[in-house]
Amino acid sequence: MKTYLSIIVVVALLAAVPMVTTSNVVLNFLVTALLIALAGQGWNLLGGYGGQYSFGHAAFFGTAAYATAILQVRYGLNAWVGSFIGMAAGALVGAVIGALTFRSGLRGSYFSLVTLAFAEVLRIIASVAPITGAGVGTLIPLDLHARAFQFQSRTPFYFIALALVAVSLTVIRAIENSRFGAYLVAVRENEDAASALGVDAFSVKLCAITISAAITAAAGCFYAQYFLFIDAGIAYGPWISIDALLAPIVGGAGTVFGPLLGALAIKTLGETTKLIAADAPGLDLMFYGLLLVGIVGLAPRGIAGLSRAISRPRRSSISTPDGSRG
Repeated sequence: MKTYLSIIVVVALLAAVPMVTTSNVVLNFLVTALLIALAGQGWNLLGGYGGQYSFGHAAFFGTAAYATAILQVRYGLNAWVGSFIGMAAGALVGAVIGALTFRSGLRGSYFSLVTLAFAEVLRIIASVAPITGAGVGTLIPLDLHARAFQFQSRTPFYFIALALVAVSLTVIRAIENSRFGAYLVAVRENEDAASALGVDAFSVKLCAITISAAITAAAGCFYAQYFLFIDAGIAYGPWISIDALLAPIVGGAGTVFGPLLGALAIKTLGETTKLIAADAPGLDLMFYGLLLVGIVGLAPRGIAGLSRAISRPRRSSISTPDGSRG
């Protein structure tokens, strides 16, 4: 109950931002951070809770983005309906990849590399397939109406992104408290031992990657509607896989708020380093990398783990009969 209350408080505070400022710069920054947090929450379920580190979440993000864009542009489908279908398409890709990899018994680095390979294969296909626009990409026509998932200001997009993140936080918390969540953590800690105790590791991991893909796919659908353009490099490029992985690791993998904290942190670091090194192209990336290494080195459990360690009261030392401290 405490975590659910924390979710309500955090979402309420973020929802109050447009009441304080309507700056497009601020709202665009937060929308992008929420987008990364949503994609990262998908990775967090599979990697943070399940211990299955994926390097290819772009496969789910890109499939959903392309699906919703193609359905709108080529078949005239409503943007909202197309987004739900896009999420389903991303979840289906996750289920297929999971069925192939987990059935083959792939774990650890082998699983990570296979997910990366799937994302790269999809990128190559999208860059040459006529239905995706090949190298030109797909441009969603401008239609500033709510029915088309387009708005004249960034505020509605911000609230939609915040709502999606709020739903993902609630879903992850519910899973964390469920039997499925316990099975998932058991598989992460020791898959062989969990299987020996009767846990169907294959089904647990397959369910986890499907839900994970659906959450990340929601980020892909939102991206397509927000930026109104998608191509192979954007949809299946390594940038989203990296951001989806970095956000929970920096914020705290295997925690409810880790992806959100991490997304806000890496976006802030990225924008700050750009300002510091504005006159030296490329130097901002070096600062960004050093800062990230520092965060990971100083807080291996992420920002959430660090804040938890700071807030946890220290145990008082106990005096032994001889006067020494225990």
